[in-house]
Amino acid sequence: MSSIMTNSAAMTALKSLQATNAALETTQARISTGLKVGDASDNAAYWSIATTMRSDNKALSSVQDALGLGAAKADVAYTGINSAIDVVDEIKSKLVAAREPGVDKSKIQSEIGELQSQLTSIATSASFSGENWLSVDSSATGYSATKEIVASFNRASDGTVSVGTVDIDTSSIKLFDASGSASGILDNNFTTTGGAAVTTNVATLNVTAAGLNDTDLDEMISAVDSAITSMTTAASDIGSSKGRIDMQKDFVSNLMDAIDRGIGTLVDADMTKESTRLSALQTQQQLGTQALSIANSSAQSILALFR
Repeated sequence: MSSIMTNSAAMTALKSLQATNAALETTQARISTGLKVGDASDNAAYWSIATTMRSDNKALSSVQDALGLGAAKADVAYTGINSAIDVVDEIKSKLVAAREPGVDKSKIQSEIGELQSQLTSIATSASFSGENWLSVDSSATGYSATKEIVASFNRASDGTVSVGTVDIDTSSIKLFDASGSASGILDNNFTTTGGAAVTTNVATLNVTAAGLNDTDLDEMISAVDSAITSMTTAASDIGSSKGRIDMQKDFVSNLMDAIDRGIGTLVDADMTKESTRLSALQTQQQLGTQALSIANSSAQSILALFR
């Protein structure tokens, strides 16, 4: 039926054109943003997952920074112990030289004194970001021998979150302890059993002490050698901890990349697909405009019936 009150063809053409324009706007938005899920109205479930995982990735970025800081602290301590081992090796050599009859022990002690000062300097300067693992005061308020390094950010299946840490026990790697116990590797006292019966440690031993005999020197050499063994073990422990931190850094980096890929799979637009769709919709828009024009002009043909 032809009617001048209701143009069904025009209404149908208009609806089709409106649908095409809406789809075209969606496609243009996806091309502009690169996202097929840009907000919750596009896909609430995917948008929620992507938003949560983006937040977790930011937390993992902070974890990565914390691991870098922890690795730096461990590296500084490792470097300090390695340097201290070299110095204590020299002290051991000087003690062996002092064992030789007729040697000038005062000159040897002068050299040992300089080496002992160097040990103190090494331990004191082995600090990073205000934290020193080699020269400590275990009696200080809040002191803890266990150093925690933030290593992971975890989200459980029920949505609860937690922070994982790598714990490093520094009680066996400290060189000096300013507390009354003096329980560091280098300031841990021992008492010789020879003529002098001297109570001393690696950082304060003196080969010119009164009454010192060969037995005392032998025990000093043995104590210094034990200190070298302890420092070697400490260096190994720190090296192992540093290796674990480095592996965790690599894992966190790879995990962040994997999360980014997962988010992309959920919300990123397929640009090849969208560009093809854009061309099709632009063609449909042109045809829809022409169809609407034809439908609007069809009513004019009714006038010919009245001429």
